[in-house]
Amino acid sequence: MLQSQLFTKTLKANPKDAVSISHQLLVRAGFINQLTSGIWSFLPLGWRVYQKLENIVKKELDAIGCQEVLLPSLIPAELWQKTNRWDTMDPPLFKVKDRHGKWFGLGSTHEEVITELARQYIISYKDLPQSLYQIQDKFRNEIRSSGGLLRTREFMMKDLYSFHSSRKDLEEFYRKVVGAYQKIFKSCNLKTILVEAHSGSIGGKRSQEFMVLAETGEDKVLYCSECGWGANIEVAKDEKKCPACRTKLEIGNSIEIGHVFELGALYSEKLRAFFTDQNGEKKPLIMGCYGIGLSRIIATIVEVFHDQNGIIWPEKISPFKYHLLSFKKDNKEARQIYRLLTQNDKEVLFDDRPISPGEKLKDADLIGISKRLIVSQKTGKMIEYKERGKKKVRLIKRQEILNFKF
Repeated sequence: MLQSQLFTKTLKANPKDAVSISHQLLVRAGFINQLTSGIWSFLPLGWRVYQKLENIVKKELDAIGCQEVLLPSLIPAELWQKTNRWDTMDPPLFKVKDRHGKWFGLGSTHEEVITELARQYIISYKDLPQSLYQIQDKFRNEIRSSGGLLRTREFMMKDLYSFHSSRKDLEEFYRKVVGAYQKIFKSCNLKTILVEAHSGSIGGKRSQEFMVLAETGEDKVLYCSECGWGANIEVAKDEKKCPACRTKLEIGNSIEIGHVFELGALYSEKLRAFFTDQNGEKKPLIMGCYGIGLSRIIATIVEVFHDQNGIIWPEKISPFKYHLLSFKKDNKEARQIYRLLTQNDKEVLFDDRPISPGEKLKDADLIGISKRLIVSQKTGKMIEYKERGKKKVRLIKRQEILNFKF
């Protein structure tokens, strides 16, 4: 991609209402644009990051046997009413009425829809277990939208739902999902703490949150640095020592990026989703649900990985693999390198703009692509290579660029 043609603009000043680092940097670097409070457009750079993250999520879920679906965003009021959530959801539902006077709620979560689907397709124990996920826009009527992508009214979320014949089978799959989530977050270079949490409007007997420690986080967690146990402070207010190893607990600010629930028969009983077991008896489906906020993960990564100059993207979700900068008035040599890399399926953003080297470096730091290549008079026939956030610089021969391990 030629940067001169890229649909974005970098900004020198932070947005007036931006408090969080991720809000400031994602807007300044041209990854997102605000339409109104809590509602954002992803610009080309931001969408590339999002797609990288989505692919990581899909890979890990597919690896444990999950299947992808896409469910409606408009959900009939009567379905919400069957589970008593039409008027009790927190945050409240966005509600709309069609021209026939029929009410719908915009999907903030999809337990009702997926359970209704399962009711029609899962008849016997032979149909179990099943696990279905989607990645879709969600809508939450937040009283206060803040922090850029950290708290929004419309956002991208992955929600996974599983169906089982027994609680034991649910618990086994639940552990698989926890393992898949840990791999997803590791791919993003995020260190998480798995903490006991309230189930809130989703419900169920047990739930846990994946938390990332961050100074700007709105949640407080108690955690054990020795064995890794943790709990949301609302769940474990009086704990002083770790219940697992008796080490003194620490307290920290955190950002929630994933939430997993053991729902049991909460929704299947209300929506009459039953299956016939091996003895011919009808029993309610045993369910689990598992969420990841993709938009929030992107913001969290920026909260964790940045410096005074801009974003430092982890390699696997960097919008491009390489940022190629030319400091020569004649871009001929840089264009040849650009063609060589792109012809060999390398993702490159080539800053071909007629601006000063200083301006190019400032924008490169702000955007934060993980690997940087510079062509200049100073390097002669060599190419300067540097990783974002690191000081070490290497010089590479042009003919070796495809074979160089970086």
